[in-house]
Formats: sequence, structure tokens, C-alpha cells
Amino acid sequence: MNIIKSFVQSKPMKHSNSFFIFVFIVTILSSCIPQKEYVLLQDKSSDKKYVNPYDTLTSITDNYYLQANDYLFINVSTPDPKISEFFNQSRGVGGSNSQRNENFFYYLLDDSMNIDFPYIGKINMSSCNVRMGKDKLHEALKPFLKEYSLTFKLASNTFTALGEFRKQGVLVMQKEQITIFEAVAMAGGITPFGKQRKMKIVRQMPDGPVTYQVDLTDKNIVNSEYYYIYPNDMLYVRPMKAKQFGIGESFSIGMITTLLALFLTIQTLTK
Repeated sequence: MNIIKSFVQSKPMKHSNSFFIFVFIVTILSSCIPQKEYVLLQDKSSDKKYVNPYDTLTSITDNYYLQANDYLFINVSTPDPKISEFFNQSRGVGGSNSQRNENFFYYLLDDSMNIDFPYIGKINMSSCNVRMGKDKLHEALKPFLKEYSLTFKLASNTFTALGEFRKQGVLVMQKEQITIFEAVAMAGGITPFGKQRKMKIVRQMPDGPVTYQVDLTDKNIVNSEYYYIYPNDMLYVRPMKAKQFGIGESFSIGMITTLLALFLTIQTLTK
């Protein structure tokens, strides 16, 4: 009480101006983040400067191209179980029969984009998506089989979440493609200081990685070419500048009062 009293009695105008400047700065730093920065799926068509940056998505599954070290699940089924077994040979995994069956139909794409298929040999999958890869295997099987069914799908489905996600790391997808909002939810959501209007997607393409920037607050992202996340995609959310000042989610009124107390003490000691 004595400190506050002496602060108020000495040089009232000078201290009053300094006090109000300090309060103004603290208020600015602790003010709420504008709604437009974090509310998802906003209708921005009323903004005169707004131009829809997203094209309508025409296809989904064809957009992912197979990559080296991908695992493929392949199963050939024929009316004759012995022939089916011949084309679905074990990959030489050790252990019991049950352990081998877990890896029975999985094929790894090597660095040259080849799979080593029973009896047929190496089949190259360069520049192939899942549909094209299946067509290639169909062509390879035709000389040997007349009646059969083929299952061909991607078995290694993961994406990477970095930056202002609550749960960073490599996350497993439950299907070949998920929506961008499903990916955000799997990563625990974005922290209050993540730039949701400037999320970056790094996607591996046949000619090399490509980086896209998307706005999660724009409703036009739905059904656009960036609405779906594919295996091996990397998502990155940058922090806002407010985080550089050490302002985090725990910034509260308690911190403000602590700063004010510190300000009063310094003013009293230096008067």
C-alpha cells in the first residue's frame, strides 16, 4: 500500500502518462485474436477484394501417385485355390503361419519403383497412381490367367503434421485419402496462435515435391483440389507473431496484474 501511495503522490502527470501507455501496450498484446483468423469455413464472397483461389475437384483417388517405399496390398483370386496360392506366395517373412499371413500379400516398391511379383517378376510402377498400377498388373497377369479378380490398393497410409498442431508427428490414415479437416482433427487441432489462413501442404508428385498454401477459414476449400490429404503429405502451420512475444495460451489476467505490480515497483524505485 505504501508503494502504491508514494507512486500516486509523486509526479502524478508523468506517472499517469507512463501508466496509461503501459496499460495500452499490455492490452494490445493480450487482446483477443480476431475471429476471421480462426473461424473455419467462412463465406468471404462479400469481400470486394476476394477472389476464389480454388478449382473444383474433379477426381479424388487418381491424385495420389505411388512412391518408392510405399507398401501395396495385392491379392489375386481365382476359382482354383491352388492357382490363387501360387500367385499369392509368401514374401519369406519368418515366424509362425499366422505371422506370415499378416505380411502375405504386401509388396514394397523399391527405389526403382519396382515390385517383385510371384512368377511374373519385376513390374515397374513409375508415374502410376493406384488405378494405373492396377491396370499394369492386369496386363501382366493376362497371359497367365483368364478368370480372376484382383485387389490392388495402397497399404502404407500416413501424413506428417508439423508446426502449430497440438499433436505433431507422423499420423496413420485409416483410408487412402482424408479431408483436410479430418487431418487437422487427427493432429489434435491447431493452437490459437497457428496461422489457419496460411497452412502449407507439401505433396510428393512424380516430378518432385510441390508446396501449396491453403486457407482453412475459406469455405471454398471444400470440394477443391486441396480438400483431401493424401499419403505422405506434410502439413505445416506457422505461428503468429504474437507468439514471438512469449504470449501463449496461458496468458491471463493474473499475468497482467503481475506486470502492473512490477511496473509500479520500478516507477517507485526510479522516481
